[in-house]
Amino acid sequence: MHFVIDKDQLVQSVQDVMKAVSSRTTIPILTGIKIVAHDEGITITGSDSDISIERFIPIEEDDKQYVEVQRMGSIVLQARFFADIVKKLPASQVEIEVLERLTTRIRSGASEFNLNGLDPEEYPRLPEIAEENLFSIQADLLKQIIRQTVFAVSTSETRPILTGVNWRMEDGRLTCVATDSHRLAMRHATIESNTADLKFSNVVIPGKSLSELSKIIDDGNELIDIVVTENQILFKAKNILFYSRLLDGNYPDTSRLIPDESKTDVVLSTKKFLQAIERASLLAREGRNNVVKLVSLESKNMEISSNSPEIGKVFEHVEAQSFEGDEVKISFSAKYMMDALKAIDSADVVVSFTGAMRPFLIRPINEDSIVQLILPVRTY
Repeated sequence: MHFVIDKDQLVQSVQDVMKAVSSRTTIPILTGIKIVAHDEGITITGSDSDISIERFIPIEEDDKQYVEVQRMGSIVLQARFFADIVKKLPASQVEIEVLERLTTRIRSGASEFNLNGLDPEEYPRLPEIAEENLFSIQADLLKQIIRQTVFAVSTSETRPILTGVNWRMEDGRLTCVATDSHRLAMRHATIESNTADLKFSNVVIPGKSLSELSKIIDDGNELIDIVVTENQILFKAKNILFYSRLLDGNYPDTSRLIPDESKTDVVLSTKKFLQAIERASLLAREGRNNVVKLVSLESKNMEISSNSPEIGKVFEHVEAQSFEGDEVKISFSAKYMMDALKAIDSADVVVSFTGAMRPFLIRPINEDSIVQLILPVRTY
């Protein structure tokens, strides 16, 4: 194998596939990345067997030449060393050539490295996915869906299924739900591509996979093709294939958790409410579980307070834009509330309470595509 490649394209591609490479893998060859030179360009692959990312660099695109392939072939190189080397190479062009016994020479400007390569035949093949269950979604909408749900997945392995986000598709409507059993984030999106016959109900994508995917897809209205199978999901963007395994097991039925009615509805400025919670949490952080208390006062005033016996007390007041229903007295995790408010892209939110020890909802005003639910904390 022998080729010359544009350094910027190489660096970007290596950084993308590195997101799938783990140093803790039990399969030694997966600590490397696979590079294949063929007649259309260069394909670079990284995998940890849960996530696999394949990046393609075409010979030329938009009248720019990126690659000159002099001899086709393939090699696997130690990912950590190769990534560090290409980032620091001095010239705008990089020459990579595989010599005898898999030794790989990397030249750029006055620099030359010789890396010991691994046998590419030993590198696991990417899964072959039949594109039957396929739909498309705009890149910016996909990133938004991930941002508004993935933070609520569980970080505990005691219930592995909750470390993922549940995706359901029915009648062209995609519903994404994440919960760690103390809070829940739900996002609906209408998918306009050919989804009339498409239906899947129990696809659970690891939160880690979605977080990494979000980092490598560009903002914009480019369409991402998504292919769903029994145990794999494939995201196809321009020059990128992103595979993730799906989590085994049945996701709990979360529809029962969301209250149908409320006793109190409060409309607040998202920004002012978030800032007040952030300030109150400065003391709550030190106390148990980062808990703040919310109490309704006279004339639409809401009091947010936190009491940490060793440090002190804090009181914040936020005026509600409207207040309907019973008075409120409730305690909750400041972190959960801040996460929920940051996920909502709306100037105002409506917070709906159903009782001091019942879950409450946070939603954008006049918008039903996103729902955040938080379970209160019992305080005495």
